[in-house]
Amino acid sequence: MDASLLAFIRQFIGVIAASALPVVFAAFVSIPYTLQAQPGALHGADPAAERHFT
Repeated sequence: MDASLLAFIRQFIGVIAASALPVVFAAFVSIPYTLQAQPGALHGADPAAERHFT
């Protein structure tokens, strides 16, 4: 491979990694911290929510 092509590939991978880092941080750190649980995790049973009014 040409040296300029290798430099381009390295720079391209660096840009992709740098732009993915904030997305990964938001998805796997800040959202669970804000929810105080993992997304999709079941919360404790709420007796008022279990009643059906029909």
